[in-house]
Amino acid sequence: MFKSIGAQAWRIVALVLLSALALQLYFVLRIAAMRVIDPQSTTFQRSEAWRLIEQKHAIAWSQQWADYPRLSDHLKRAVIASEDAGFSEHSGVEWDALEKAWERNQRAEARVDKINAQIDRRLLKTPAAAASARPAAHKQAKIVGGSTITQQLAKNLFLSGERNLLRKGQEFAITLMLEACLPKQRILEIYLNNVEWGEGVFGAEAAARHYFRTSAAGLSTGQAAQLAVMLPAPKRFEKRPGSAYVVGRAGTIAARMGAVEVP
Repeated sequence: MFKSIGAQAWRIVALVLLSALALQLYFVLRIAAMRVIDPQSTTFQRSEAWRLIEQKHAIAWSQQWADYPRLSDHLKRAVIASEDAGFSEHSGVEWDALEKAWERNQRAEARVDKINAQIDRRLLKTPAAAASARPAAHKQAKIVGGSTITQQLAKNLFLSGERNLLRKGQEFAITLMLEACLPKQRILEIYLNNVEWGEGVFGAEAAARHYFRTSAAGLSTGQAAQLAVMLPAPKRFEKRPGSAYVVGRAGTIAARMGAVEVP
């Protein structure tokens, strides 16, 4: 009996391993095909389309592919300067940046935990209101990332937005596949054509026309820098794309662009 149970357990383990291997092979084949075939959509885009249908019962969508030569060098430099200064040199993952981001997040969470503890102590003085007020009063830590452009592309192409170790491990694996199968130019081309620049605005061509009434090829240094500033939080910045913060941050990025190596 025990021998039969052990054999069944091993069969289950073997099936799980084979399924994991098949999934990795699927990702490799999809990525290899991207050397010559432009991806039609990403997992993130499909989830956004579904969200818009559920919430607004309509999809206002703007996206148009622009080949690498039709993407402004200003935009390439601005995005690299803002998002991933070592893009042309690294192999997909910047371990130092990830470690620094993890340390910053730990400090941020410790500060927020301390603030929330103080809030709880104040609320305990008014027990009747404490239970309902506590969730609304609590602060949330601002989490920062250390992801490279290739990691962001890996996540957007294939993965969900949830945060856990298994998903992060798969992101690392897909990142290495992208770097192994595609040249840097192609990675940057796919990224710039699929990244979000506002609700329903995807890719450099759509962003250039939406915000500046020009093409992705015609973006100036300042316009490219402003688009690069928006990338970490496009839905927030699209409400005020010309805000003092965006313009000021764009000036900092523009000053760095001259030192950026474009693949």
